[in-house]
Amino acid sequence: MKSKSYAAVAAAVALAAALSAAGPVHAEAAAGLALAQQKNCMSCHSVTRRFMGPALQEVAAKYAGREDAAIYLKHKILDGSTGVWGRVPMPANTQLTPDQAATLAAWVLTLK
Repeated sequence: MKSKSYAAVAAAVALAAALSAAGPVHAEAAAGLALAQQKNCMSCHSVTRRFMGPALQEVAAKYAGREDAAIYLKHKILDGSTGVWGRVPMPANTQLTPDQAATLAAWVLTLK
């Protein structure tokens, strides 16, 4: 039984070391996902598949070539949008601050 406990501890230590090595990029990704979950973005979006709205990976791929992609998405998140991804409108997200919208936009763009 002790060997299983040691193996679990060793696996946890290895995972922690891998995440630490990933550094700020991983922390930024985790913060973006947590914010998306906290602010209910995931009620209409999924990272990998279409739901009520487009998959966030699709959004990232569509705007990856735009120089102003982060600013553009920040405004779409804050102000809402209609007709870009179909007939279902995305409402304005008035519960978000501009900084939160910028964090979400930056995170989405990492998903390409």
